[in-house]
Order: sequence, then structure tokens, then C-alpha cells
Amino acid sequence: MSEMAAAYFLGGAADEITLAENRRCFDRVGLVPRVLSGGTGGSTALRLLGRDLAHPVILAPVAYQRMAHPDGESGTAMAAAALDALMVLSCQASEPLEVPAKVGRTCRWMQIYMQPAREATLALARRAEAAGYEALVVTVDAPLNGVRNREMRAGFRLPDGISAVNLANLPNPPVPPLPDGASAVFDRFMARAPSWDDIRWLRGQTGLKLVLKGILHPDDAVRAVETGVDALIVSNHGGRVLDSAAPALVQLPQIAAAVGPDVPLLLDGGIRRGTDIVKALALGARAVLIGRPIVEALAVNGAQGVAHILRLLRDELEIAMALCGCRRLQDIHPGLLCDLQASPLLPFTKSG
Repeated sequence: MSEMAAAYFLGGAADEITLAENRRCFDRVGLVPRVLSGGTGGSTALRLLGRDLAHPVILAPVAYQRMAHPDGESGTAMAAAALDALMVLSCQASEPLEVPAKVGRTCRWMQIYMQPAREATLALARRAEAAGYEALVVTVDAPLNGVRNREMRAGFRLPDGISAVNLANLPNPPVPPLPDGASAVFDRFMARAPSWDDIRWLRGQTGLKLVLKGILHPDDAVRAVETGVDALIVSNHGGRVLDSAAPALVQLPQIAAAVGPDVPLLLDGGIRRGTDIVKALALGARAVLIGRPIVEALAVNGAQGVAHILRLLRDELEIAMALCGCRRLQDIHPGLLCDLQASPLLPFTKSG
């Protein structure tokens, strides 16, 4: 990647504390293997929001993928289709949303941001419906951008020919000038930010499944379910919005306890190995999303690179499941986990 593309895709907000903690929290959780549990008939299959999936690895929405490789979102969709992986297309994709949807049958969730005008949001939803998408993934944790210092230092700007093509020509009102002494944060961005009423309105406008992405607080999770949302993605936006925000894995058990087992929870942030997937599922997730690994693999080798990453993760998941005595995803439970930091080793003493 170029320096600017790497700053955009790989960086986080401010000091990147949350970006690092998303990864570290997985390293602090251990797995306790189970033995003598061989046999055939294992499977990573699951059913999620009416769709049968071969495995619980979902491709997260990542914007501007043509900035990483000319294959762009279509290349990622090709890999997803080849490896039976559900893909979430970003509304800031660098290709029209109809194009990746035609590549196989796995690019079927569409991520959107609530637009300042409801007519603009509805226009995106109607296009997604017409293109065959099955769910809208509404990102709710970024009403404004975080302080992305790595991008600032790189002087980030979108390359010529790359833009959020699906957001062009939407019927949003122009941004009025700020009066003297007004706050750009509160009087511009937050004044146009979505509310729970907007989510309730969208629920009434579409028959697509509705998923909220960016939930970290149990109270917000409960309110989302009361609003009619079908599933939740526990996420801190990959550490790109509020630095020092809690890692998704840390918040996951509290949210699972708050909403109960009937609400599908997905975890986004920090997944790099098959063992990470086992840990997330043991703490209450139904599936996981991967973001940065997609774009890194895309940059290295296009669609083939993304397919390779997906194959590695599924193989590692099966190996981890087998060694933990789990033939099915439903067999994964919290009893397989230990806290590596809370279990100090006993001091060694020499006998005799």
C-alpha cells in the first residue's frame, strides 16, 4: 500500500490505545484443551438471520477497497463467495453497491450510516433491497470521525478516481455555515447525528434485517432490541473513533447477559487467529467480523489473498475446536477459557 493508504486502513484514533487493546485482550484469555474427544461429524456451520453459513467468519465493511488493490470490493466479494463467507459491503465502497452483489451470493449485508436526511437513508435502503441485500448494518458509533493522527501525519487524501460512489447525489441538505462562537462538534456534527427515533423509523421502512454495529454498553444493547433490531455487532470501530474505548471482547459478556441468548451478537475487532474466534464464541458471540486482515490480504494478492486469509482462519478454527473437544460451534462454552493474568505460576522449588 501507499503510505497514505496504510495510514487510513491500519491506523486508529489518537494514541491508538484501543487499537492495541483490541488485540491484547485476546492474548490475555487462555484456552483449556479437552482430551480424548475424537470422532467424525464436526462442523463450523451455523444459521444467522435466516441464512445458512459454512462458518462464523464474516467480512466486515471496509471503505475504499480499490485504494488497497484494483480488484477492490469485487475482489473481496469473489473471495467471500469462493470461501462461503458472508460479506458486509461498506456504504463508502469504491464501487457501486450493485456490482459486488452480483459476484456470487455472499455479499448480502449492506452497511450504512444514517444520513442527515431520512430521504437519503431511504434511498440507500431501497437500492440495497433492489440489489438483493438481506440486511442493513447501521453503524452507530461514529457520528463524527475520531482524531486520527496517523492519517494527519501522512497527509491523507483519497487518490484520484476513488470516492464513496454510493453516497453521491443523495438528497442531503447542504451544511450551513457555523455562526460565530459555535462548536463544530456539537453545533454541526452532533446536530445532524442520528437518534433512536431514526433507528425506529428505519425499522418501519424496510423488511430487511436490521443490525446495529458499534454497541459497547449493555443499556444500549437492550434499547436496540426494544427498538426492533434483529442483531448487534459489539464493536469499537476498530479503535478508529474514540481512543481508550473499551475493547469489544471485554464488553461482550456483559452485553450477552443483558440481552439474553435469543439476540444474535457478533464481535468485531482484534480477530487474527482461529483461537480468537473460539474465545469470542465462548463469551457470547454467534459470529465474528474481520476488517484489517481483509484489506491487508487484498493489498498483497487481490482476491486470492483474501481467499487465503479466510481459508487460514477456518482451518485454524477447526483445529482449535477439535483440540478443545468441540465438534460444533454450540459446544463452545466459557468453561474452555482461563485468565492468563490471574493465574500466576507457582514458584519452582527443588525437591529434597
